[in-house]
Amino acid sequence: MTDDTILIWGGCAIGGTVGAYLRRAGLPVLFVDRSAEHVAAINEHGLQITGPIEEFTVSAEAKLPTDVRGKFKLSFLCVKAHDTAAAIDALAPFVAEDGCVVSLQNGLNEQVIAARIGDARTIGAFVNFGADYLSPGVVTYAGHGAVVVGELNGETTPRIQEIHRLLQVFDKKAILTPNIWGFLWSKLAYGALLFATALTNESIADCLAERRFRPVLIALAREVVTIATAAKITLEPFDGFDPRAFLPNSGPAAEASLDALVVHNRRSAKTHSGIWRDLAVRKRKTEVEAQLGPISVTAEKLGLKAPLTRRTADLIHDIEDGRRPLSWDTLAELARMLPKEAAAS
Repeated sequence: MTDDTILIWGGCAIGGTVGAYLRRAGLPVLFVDRSAEHVAAINEHGLQITGPIEEFTVSAEAKLPTDVRGKFKLSFLCVKAHDTAAAIDALAPFVAEDGCVVSLQNGLNEQVIAARIGDARTIGAFVNFGADYLSPGVVTYAGHGAVVVGELNGETTPRIQEIHRLLQVFDKKAILTPNIWGFLWSKLAYGALLFATALTNESIADCLAERRFRPVLIALAREVVTIATAAKITLEPFDGFDPRAFLPNSGPAAEASLDALVVHNRRSAKTHSGIWRDLAVRKRKTEVEAQLGPISVTAEKLGLKAPLTRRTADLIHDIEDGRRPLSWDTLAELARMLPKEAAAS
């Protein structure tokens, strides 16, 4: 028999925040996480949401992946992008035949999920709100951001309408889109900027506002937008990021979009990206290959190149492996790839 409990696979920043709101609304939620300490804390004390938006604690059930039993109609996959393959392999036995998995992640993880459980059981989603795992049983919800969901083929089905309704329990502004791939690729372009800001110790807003690095930041986003456009993706704007502003010959629009991103990020109590947090606080590998890798792969298929994207990933690896510090100098290494006339513009 199919269980109507909502499965949150990965109960930390994204999954913990969304799941807590669903649980507070009285919906049946089961958190699944590989951290025994996090699972124990949720079971013993509940899941606590902190931060400037709201503070509350919900009682909830949590389990380790090895303790899950049954078949579930709806699952939200909320793990890091580079953990997607292993996570969906572990989750797959618990997905009902008529069930589905919603990817609340960064990157094109829907491709990885669909390859394992099929397109029909895979739902695309895009999130840009600010959240962090603080400690076992404690997650901070630091800033509002876009929440978007859609069927991979763009259809408006009864199930996607129901999932949209559930996400509106978390954020009333959640969007149902027929173009989820347009949002996902736009987030890749913005994500490339976030990886660039994580080369430094500065906040997202301060880094995007730094005029001397505007040329390389614009060139990086333009590289991804150009590749997506060549792949015939219709890119979608969100939270101040306007992908059209980074098309070739877009003039001052790119500067205006970066200015809007600065404003958006200054509103959030989450000053630094999850990428920076992985590097500076948690001292672990980032999602860089899982997020930026598909950009280079797509470029190669189209006969294009993505040198700035690749160099950004390489510099992140340098930081991961202790070869470079988090500093303006490391971002300057990326900027050195620009022709002198472009860097000075």
